[in-house]
Amino acid sequence: MQIKNALTRYYPEIQKALDALIGGGDPDDPGEFTPGAKLPELTPAMRSYLDASTVALTSLSGYRGRNLSLLDLTLNPATNTTKTFASLIIVARAVRFIQDTGERVTIITPSSANKATALRDAVLRAVEAGLVRADQLNIVVLVPAGATHKLRATELSRNPELRARNPIAVYDGDSADFVKTIARAVVDEHKDAVEKSARTHLWYTMRLENYLVADVIRAFAEADVMDGDGPRLHVHAVSSAFGLLGHAYGRELLGDTAGPPSRYLLVQHLAAPDMVTSLLGNGDSRPSYVFDPGSGLYTQHDNDHFPTRTHDPDEVLDPTFYTRNPATSPRMNALIRAHGGSGIVVSLAECLERYGLVRSILAEAGVRMPANPMLLQEWSLVMAMTGALNAVDRRLVTDTDLVVHGAGMYARGGFEALGAGELHAVKDTSDLRELVLRASAHQDHDDAYALRA
Repeated sequence: MQIKNALTRYYPEIQKALDALIGGGDPDDPGEFTPGAKLPELTPAMRSYLDASTVALTSLSGYRGRNLSLLDLTLNPATNTTKTFASLIIVARAVRFIQDTGERVTIITPSSANKATALRDAVLRAVEAGLVRADQLNIVVLVPAGATHKLRATELSRNPELRARNPIAVYDGDSADFVKTIARAVVDEHKDAVEKSARTHLWYTMRLENYLVADVIRAFAEADVMDGDGPRLHVHAVSSAFGLLGHAYGRELLGDTAGPPSRYLLVQHLAAPDMVTSLLGNGDSRPSYVFDPGSGLYTQHDNDHFPTRTHDPDEVLDPTFYTRNPATSPRMNALIRAHGGSGIVVSLAECLERYGLVRSILAEAGVRMPANPMLLQEWSLVMAMTGALNAVDRRLVTDTDLVVHGAGMYARGGFEALGAGELHAVKDTSDLRELVLRASAHQDHDDAYALRA
């Protein structure tokens, strides 16, 4: 069943969540800019802006006596990821601030690509819907070089004025996670100077609560659509598990109407398994792999929470999942220890072995995966499905009902890729600060900032 325009359907509940979580500002840094917790009035223009927020819940074929369902959060064709929902709410709050004050806002965010794509799409949607002018709201994103193949050409890159105001910065250093350090440093060290020079407010949007408030709709949709009274295991490929924490918070808001108890299965890859190792509770619990000349793979059989075979013990299966030692691990650990669940790490070899079965199962929900897995450019959904099946096979979970959260799936040829000339290389904080200043420089509004047909 589809819930079209889910953010409009649950708009009052999302506003209540915003008031509760964000209404008092950022207690950790009272001086940091936030546009506040208020959403714009739900006008026809706002409904059009939010129209990308469709959710679908579909029952799938069973597996070894287990019931599988898909919570599909990838139905915005401009992003094909769950980041759409939080991004629409984040930008909507900026829109309300601009409408109320007439002041300008510049969003700055690090991303492994999907968050950047979704926030850029939300900014473009806000301008196209006439909610703000293009000179009032802009965004600067910083992504690691290894993720640039995920980025999409849109009107923000095609229109010269919009491209100048909404640049994409790329960091080509050893650690992909360092994009967070650079972006954070621009705000911490140069916020006042940038804001004064560019006459804008600089908003760093990575605060956890900015994402919890949108992901509550996962719990609302589940309560509205799914039947049954037994516990459900929610399966998600995660970097920081914002989506599952949002689902859990949505259940808190629903109270007695939340439905059956929820448990959680974290799925990660070998390059960044920190949430799983944190959950297992024994430090770096990764097993030792031994090269098997017969198969050409590295193998291990000591830890069922990790791949039995892999092409590389430190394999980067998907650069989307790049966060090391996420601050959300303690909260997620507490949820799983209190309510049940587990964690599992998957490899490319395992995903390829399962690919045909996963593709067949997901086709029942209308998910169109390429026959050639090498065309896939977002592995999140395949990782989650592979993790679920492996966890069942290895008896890491005993639940009968499994809900796989479809957080991302897209393939080469499904979108227009960005050209290299549309990317801005940055080496450090100074480079990014200069890019933010150029992109956000104040100019008097004229027709150059209107979207051209």
